[in-house]
Amino acid sequence: MGCFVYFFLGTSRDVTLGPTAIMSLLVSFYALHQPAYAVLLTFLSGCIQLAMGILHLGFLLDFISYPVIKGFTSAASITIGFGQIKNLLGLHDIPQLFVLQVYYTFLKIGQTRVGDAVLGVVCIVLLLLLKAMRDQVPPLHQQMPSCVRLSHLIVWVIATARNALVILFAGLIAYSFQVMGSQPFLLTGKTAEGLPPFQLPPFSVATPNGTVSFNQMVQDMGVGLAVVPLMALLESITIAKTFASQNNYHIDSNQELLAIGLTNLLGSFVSSYPVTGSFGRTAVNAQTGVCTPAGGLVTGVLVILSLAYLTPLFYYIPKAALAAVIITAVAPLFNAKILWTVWRVKRLDVVPLCVTFLLCFWEVQYGILAGTLVSGLLLLYHVARPQIQQVSKGPVLILQPVSGLHFPAIEALREIVYSQALLVSPPCCTILDCTHVSNIDYTVIIGLGELLAEFQNQGVFLVFAKLQLRKLRQPGLGDLSRLILVPVLSNLVSADLKGFQHFSTLEEAEKYLSEERSF
Repeated sequence: MGCFVYFFLGTSRDVTLGPTAIMSLLVSFYALHQPAYAVLLTFLSGCIQLAMGILHLGFLLDFISYPVIKGFTSAASITIGFGQIKNLLGLHDIPQLFVLQVYYTFLKIGQTRVGDAVLGVVCIVLLLLLKAMRDQVPPLHQQMPSCVRLSHLIVWVIATARNALVILFAGLIAYSFQVMGSQPFLLTGKTAEGLPPFQLPPFSVATPNGTVSFNQMVQDMGVGLAVVPLMALLESITIAKTFASQNNYHIDSNQELLAIGLTNLLGSFVSSYPVTGSFGRTAVNAQTGVCTPAGGLVTGVLVILSLAYLTPLFYYIPKAALAAVIITAVAPLFNAKILWTVWRVKRLDVVPLCVTFLLCFWEVQYGILAGTLVSGLLLLYHVARPQIQQVSKGPVLILQPVSGLHFPAIEALREIVYSQALLVSPPCCTILDCTHVSNIDYTVIIGLGELLAEFQNQGVFLVFAKLQLRKLRQPGLGDLSRLILVPVLSNLVSADLKGFQHFSTLEEAEKYLSEERSF
């Protein structure tokens, strides 16, 4: 369902919607291990996500900063890649948690199956050679002979379809051993055939003790109704932004919300549990060279045909070959240089990057949430402690905030004004240069009113400059322009603050204060 819906609504050419390990664990927990609860959770998650998209709440996901995305990408590439080592080596009973996964993988390294290890390494080498071959193919020119153009096309097709060809190659080898009566590889095994029926999601469920109502099912799922849809959005948008930045295109967060929401809503009618963007499959998709969301349409058709006709053949696909495909897809996503780059550009951004990277080894959703929270706190700190420049200091102090003033910043502004104008002896008149102030709120106005009162008590003046009327040139009307009232000035005038004075220029403000001091 995700493949078809995303073809129409998705804005990322790489993202593939489907079940993921994170969603599986969350749904398993909040759906109480019951399929009926899982399908209903899909329906309700889709409704929530769809509502967020309709209400244009995608801007909330813009708070996922680039360091958070890079921290998640690097950690995910390690966890997903290392998670395939067990299949590459043919190991059994390896836990999902990354730390335990590393421990038990090395603990059981002596149980490595030689056949799986050899096949896995061969598949990795073949994939790398085919990728290098595609990268080294020279561009086509119209002057090239037809035979050269044909050979170029053949090489391009083979290199682009390398994942499928390697899986086919490994499957044929495994089938050959099966025919000869031996099997040195761990195989994918039997896959369920057929398509699920199209039906309403279960709004109640029958149990030996009676019928569980819709209200009771909702109560049983509890906070899962918030956690599951939000985690699905967070994971999918993060993956979409990761590949968008890597492949130089942009995504529309609101459109992504609609795509994921409608996918889950419709998916509940075919017995799906909640899906989101899959990092591993998206990486494979990107490595294959997909160029538009129409790649999902091809994927969806192939999945349906496979479920209907090809599932018996999947039995012979070695797990080591699948592991090789995933490892080679996610390995390039690890960027060891990003830490040094961020350190050189802005050292404080290393904090959310490292927090996200480290916590993603515990749980990916916690890593993304923690990194986003740290980024938000750093952003709030700059809002609460804006830079205020001292333009000049003499008989008249001129202070200039370099950004807008919002309610967390008023205390910082008051402290600076008090320390530099009112706590000195004698107190000095002050001009607040509002050139860069384009927005204020009610809390700031109240704080400025209190400052004006303090200045009056001290017998000095606080005045405002550069909140004048501005001319806006009308497009296509030559020199014609119109005057508008600056919102900040309008707000301050409307507040009717006692002693409020404003001037168009600093010179006018200084002249006024000089005359007042002389008087």
